[in-house]
Amino acid sequence: MSTRTVQNYINGEFVDHSGDFIPVLNPSNGEVIAETPETSNDEVNRAIEAAAAAQGDWAKTPAVERASYLYKIADGIRANATELARQISTEQGKILGLSDGEIAFTLLGLEYTAEWARRIEGEILESDQPNENIFMFRMPIGVIAGILPWNFPFFLIVRKLAPALVGGNTIVIKPSEETPINADDFMRIAHKVGLPPGVVNFVHGRGATVGNRLAASSKVGMVSFTGSVETGSKVMHAAADNITKVNLELGGKAPAIVLADADIDHAAEMIKASRVINSGQVCNCVERVYVEKSVADEFTDKLATTMAASKFGNPLEDDELDYGPQINDAGIEKVDSLVSSAVAAGATVVTGGKRADRTPGNYYEPTVLADVTQDMDVIQREIFGPVAPVVRVDDVDEAIALANQSDYGLTSSIYTKDLNVGMRACKEIKFGETYINRNNMEALNCFHAGVRKSGIGGADGKHGFYEYMQTHMVYVQYDA
Repeated sequence: MSTRTVQNYINGEFVDHSGDFIPVLNPSNGEVIAETPETSNDEVNRAIEAAAAAQGDWAKTPAVERASYLYKIADGIRANATELARQISTEQGKILGLSDGEIAFTLLGLEYTAEWARRIEGEILESDQPNENIFMFRMPIGVIAGILPWNFPFFLIVRKLAPALVGGNTIVIKPSEETPINADDFMRIAHKVGLPPGVVNFVHGRGATVGNRLAASSKVGMVSFTGSVETGSKVMHAAADNITKVNLELGGKAPAIVLADADIDHAAEMIKASRVINSGQVCNCVERVYVEKSVADEFTDKLATTMAASKFGNPLEDDELDYGPQINDAGIEKVDSLVSSAVAAGATVVTGGKRADRTPGNYYEPTVLADVTQDMDVIQREIFGPVAPVVRVDDVDEAIALANQSDYGLTSSIYTKDLNVGMRACKEIKFGETYINRNNMEALNCFHAGVRKSGIGGADGKHGFYEYMQTHMVYVQYDA
């Protein structure tokens, strides 16, 4: 099977790379499917310089004209949706239905954000001085660096690119070295719509080199990063010397609270779906379950039954799967290590509990753990795999207290028929998002943001759009 060579895109041109390349593997079978550049500092600097040079004229372009390019990109993606979805499934491992959903959400992101071109608002403020008007304008930041993860690689391009461009910024994007092909596909579609050179640039490579260079540049006005806490900390360190703004969506350790009055069947199905979506590799989704003791056995049995029925495999060989492989060997080894350490500390495997007896590919069995305690690593550390650890609690107060005992604070959920309890939990649970009796999936017109080590700032909606702009106060005195 021939491999594809991914190219950088700098100043309106696809650029051949003469240095080292990184192999790109299909996680479903371990085959090398592409090679992606290990971009040099000089090439990264060229991309930043191109973005900086283009930004002034781009900012002067009316916002509605800037947004028109997003609609054209969306048209190009829509025309190639089937092929793009198969490519995402090939290099990332998600099932085709989820890849189709990622394409659909990407289109929604482009077109929703484009609508903000006519909704950018400033303010007029009252002055304490006579004969003075005060205005607050929203202005572009300048050059944005977007550093992407591998779990939703296509949509995350747009989550960063779309608000940056409509807001008058230019952008340099570094896709994950695990999933660079879909980014190359995106840029080939975007290239055809006639964007001015330098407005959008893509540079490929590893975070420790290319990502660090972007974050450390004095010409970058904001770094928008999605990924792990460890890497997010490194991004902050690299940006610190220049006091560069950072926008970070980092890890999650979402608690689900299941109370005795909940619809147990519904809770089990929702939590199962949350554990197997994208093979558990979603920062939003349930990573630990707190269940009232009176229904713990019933819930755990139902969760184990529905988890055990989950079907996994190569998404390009079977259309009726619940999930595919883990992204790489390191990912599956982390999952297995957390499960093994929990069992060694006293947890019980109700179903699953080990790497699947299937080769090639990085597959882990759908797993439910009972007799789990709060101090175990499987509760404290992000799993990022199809594993559901269940903790028994006395009541909602204990559940909330344990849920809040975490370094993370992205999403959370509660299952109860008592609206009073649900609304109280919303006041007391310390997370950026809480879902009541539903799956952990955000809406694009809301604000997706976490607290604690789950990030700084956020994405989507009005507040996410304004993350990509800065304010400019203007004081005007006039003669009476």
